[in-house]
Amino acid sequence: MSEPKDRHAAVTGIGVVAPNGTSTDTFWKATQEGLSVLDRVTREGCEHLPLKVAGEVRAFDPAATIEERFLVQTDRFTHYAMAAADFALEDARLGQASIPDAPYSIGVVTAAGSGGGEFGQRELQQLWGKGSRFVGPYQSIAWFYAASTGQVSIRRGFKGPCSVVASDEAGGLDALAHAARAVRRGTDVIVAGSTEAPLAPYSMVCQLGYAELSREPDPTRAYRPFTQGACGFVPGEGGAMLVVESADAARERGADIRALVAGHGATFTGASRWTESREGLAHAIGQALSEAGCAPEEIDVVFADALGVPEADRAEALALADALGEHATRVPVTAPKTGIGRGYCAAPVLDTAAAVLAMEHGLIPPTPNVFDVCHDLDLVTGSARAAEPRTALVLSRGLMGSNSALVLRRGNAG
Repeated sequence: MSEPKDRHAAVTGIGVVAPNGTSTDTFWKATQEGLSVLDRVTREGCEHLPLKVAGEVRAFDPAATIEERFLVQTDRFTHYAMAAADFALEDARLGQASIPDAPYSIGVVTAAGSGGGEFGQRELQQLWGKGSRFVGPYQSIAWFYAASTGQVSIRRGFKGPCSVVASDEAGGLDALAHAARAVRRGTDVIVAGSTEAPLAPYSMVCQLGYAELSREPDPTRAYRPFTQGACGFVPGEGGAMLVVESADAARERGADIRALVAGHGATFTGASRWTESREGLAHAIGQALSEAGCAPEEIDVVFADALGVPEADRAEALALADALGEHATRVPVTAPKTGIGRGYCAAPVLDTAAAVLAMEHGLIPPTPNVFDVCHDLDLVTGSARAAEPRTALVLSRGLMGSNSALVLRRGNAG
C-alpha cells in the first residue's frame, strides 16, 4: 500500500500588483524598506471629493500581460487579479506547459469588497447620457464581485472548484483558508487571493459613508494606527494572488514550499462595533491557533489589522493580549499597509504575502509613518528588524463586522 499523501496546504507561488510594486520582488523591497507611497488621489473625477489620500497603483500596464479580448470585458480590479495570478503561477513553476492535464484539478477562489466600480460607472454614464443602446454587453458581468474568479478560471482553463468569498475585508484571509481546505479535501491546486480597485469616483463616493475613513490631506499623517494621532484609514488598490497546493504534490514536482497555511479562524461581531471586535478577534485567533496546533508563544510575528481608529486599535491590542497572554507584549507586531493603504479584501492577502517573505528573508518589515505608539505592543517602526520568524499570525477585520485570523508556518524556501 502506498503512503498517504501529505495534504498540508502549501503556498508555492506569490503574485503581487500593489501601490509600492507591481511584482513580488519590488513589493518586498519597498515593504522591507518601510517605503510609504501614500499620496494625493490623482484619478480623474475625484478631485473634489473629501477623500484626499490613497495608495494608487501607478506603474502597471495591463496590456503588457493580458490579452485585449479580456481587457475590454473587465474592470481594473480584475486586470490586477489576472496579472497577479499569472505572476503567482509563474512563481510556482506552473506555467501553461506544466499545469496538470486535468483541468478539473485546479480551481480559483477570490474575495472582493465592491467589484468593478469604474467599469460600472462608465456604462451607467452611457446609459443616462446616450441611452441603452450605448451600454456594452459586459456591463452585466464586469462590475460583479465574482468577475475575477470567473475571468481567471476562464482565461487559464481552470475547471476545478471555483468560488467567491463575501465577508468584507476579512474575506481576503477567508479566501486563503477556503483554498487550503479545498486542497486538504483533494484538489491539486487553488489560485487564491484578492485584488481591489476602489479609487474611482462612484466607488469613492460609496466609501465616504464609512466613519472610519480618513479625511486627512497630509499623506504622512492620514493613516497612523496605534498612535494618539490615529484618524482612520486610507484606501489602497491592487492586491495579491497565491498558489496553494498540497505539500506532497509540491515536493514531487520540485517546487519550493514557501509557507504552510496552518490554521484559520473566523467570527462576526457586527458593523463598526469595535469594542465587541475585541472578543470576536480573540476568538478567531484562538480558533486559528487550535487548528494549527500552535501555542501562543510560538507566534513569532503578527501582521495587524491596524484600522487606525482609536477604539478599534485598542480592541485589537486587547484581543492580542486575550489570545496570546503575556506573549502579546513581546511578539513583534507590524502593519506594512500603512505605507500602501488598506486595500479592503486585498489588504490581508498582501499582508500574507509579506508574512511569507518575512519568514523567508529573516526580516520583519516596519510600519511606515508610525512612531509614537500608544498601546502595549511591540510595534516594529522606523526600520526593518532582523529576526528568524517561523510562525506568523495575520489578522483582519471588516467594516461590516467580520473577523479573521490566519496562522502561517515557514516553508523550505529562502
